[in-house]
Amino acid sequence: MSNTDASPVELDCDPSTFAAFDGVLHPREVPLGGPRAIRVRRTLPQRERSLIGAWCFADHYGPHDLRGGRGMDVPPHPHTGLQTVSWLFSGLIEHRDSNGVHAMVRPGELNLMTAGAGICHSEVSMASSPVLHGVQLWVALPDSDRHTARDFAHHVPQPRTRGGLTARVFLGELDGERSPVHTFTPLLGAQLDLAPGTRVALDIDGAFEHGVLVDQGSVDACGAELGIADMGFQSAGHDSLHLFNRGDGAARVVLLGGVPFTEDLLMWWNFVGRSHDEIVGYREEWQNHDARFGAVTGYQGDTVRLPAPPLPHATLKPRPQPGV
Repeated sequence: MSNTDASPVELDCDPSTFAAFDGVLHPREVPLGGPRAIRVRRTLPQRERSLIGAWCFADHYGPHDLRGGRGMDVPPHPHTGLQTVSWLFSGLIEHRDSNGVHAMVRPGELNLMTAGAGICHSEVSMASSPVLHGVQLWVALPDSDRHTARDFAHHVPQPRTRGGLTARVFLGELDGERSPVHTFTPLLGAQLDLAPGTRVALDIDGAFEHGVLVDQGSVDACGAELGIADMGFQSAGHDSLHLFNRGDGAARVVLLGGVPFTEDLLMWWNFVGRSHDEIVGYREEWQNHDARFGAVTGYQGDTVRLPAPPLPHATLKPRPQPGV
């Protein structure tokens, strides 16, 4: 998925600035895909905290009834230095990328694309499945692996029910379930469904920090009451994570975790890099159709490729974090 902000701000992810934050991240709404675009709720990155483990971007969208609007139509756009994680609750999205992959994103099925040194891809919702609802996530690659080759992985995790909790582990390991999909840093990604009144304490890796992103329902997690698209944060050093569905209906959350990411990152638009000059270079290469990103074939939208927004009239630089 693209960050389609017309004037994206740079965000320097300096892990040493995050110690002051421990609480709830509230989303902001942004458009996705033009003037008649669907709205998505973006929880990561934020000035308060831009990383949970290596998770560096989280959009939550839907449920959107596409019969009354345009739906998702994101033209070919570039990425560097990250992996994209697509996870749907309902709907159908067509994925095409410059590594020659043509795949469908379906509910309960993981599609993970590795950008590495550079890739481009398109995403289009399908009218045959008119209610679109899901999350799109990015994972930052460590310096040792950020120039790796393009790649794509698909996995269908089997649901496991214990009491009032049903878990689908799409990355990493939780409650005895392990995903076979490779990641470049230790990570956890799982969908958790809780029946009304369910209270559970999950055994977790104490080396991980965790985020609980609420999709539906009323959930207590990370010591707070969370609303839809809120993300509760729990720092490393805990061996359990407590969840409680305090509502009368079913609740659903996405649990993200990972070892604290200790490298500084510079994020701008759809690029994850390390310096101003590197980001400027990526943008110039994309605008000039450089082979770094390749080309998507088969995309049928009106816009052949998404142009990069203008760079700010200043050096991309760190932004101070509140309370630090």
